[in-house]
Amino acid sequence: MNDSITRKLILASTSVYRRELLARLRLPFDVVASEVDEIPLPGEVPEHLACRLAMLKARTVARQFPACVVIGSDQVADLSGQALGKPLSHERAVLQLQMMRGQTVVFQTAVAVVCDATGFAQVELAQVKVKFKKLSDQQIERYLRAEMPYDCAGSAKSEGLGIALLEFIDNDDPSALVGLPLIRTCQLLEAAGVQVLG
Repeated sequence: MNDSITRKLILASTSVYRRELLARLRLPFDVVASEVDEIPLPGEVPEHLACRLAMLKARTVARQFPACVVIGSDQVADLSGQALGKPLSHERAVLQLQMMRGQTVVFQTAVAVVCDATGFAQVELAQVKVKFKKLSDQQIERYLRAEMPYDCAGSAKSEGLGIALLEFIDNDDPSALVGLPLIRTCQLLEAAGVQVLG
């Protein structure tokens, strides 16, 4: 798959967080919205949901650009098996953070890389264990008014003021909590023939 080294790279996401993370690798890439249905399947556990959606996003865009290498990613906050996605509203964000206070939550962050031209399609999962403080309603409100993290899974924006919500973060891929596990992304890109370091 040496020819894929020169293939165009596409991020199948309009997330500003994922775009900023992928830019750290200093590889040229385009951004294409994936437009997929993110509703969980009946009985689908959070880690399977994250992996399925990451692959679905990558495959959807790869069908439009078969010669390109496409990256898809998805994140689901896993509270004892309950999937918490993007709240999209202040009210839902309050409810999510109230549920998570004092709890350990696993952020399931999946990344998929697909190239239709070469038949490459793989997905990896990074799990980040996060312990939330026992937050008061006033602290939750103060945080939400400051950060407005309504497009973040579980309302947790750890790269901002959200770090003050947490007691600890336990992971093996530091960028995973922000939305794109770069260690696993590099591994998948290299397996697809894209040399990150040339």
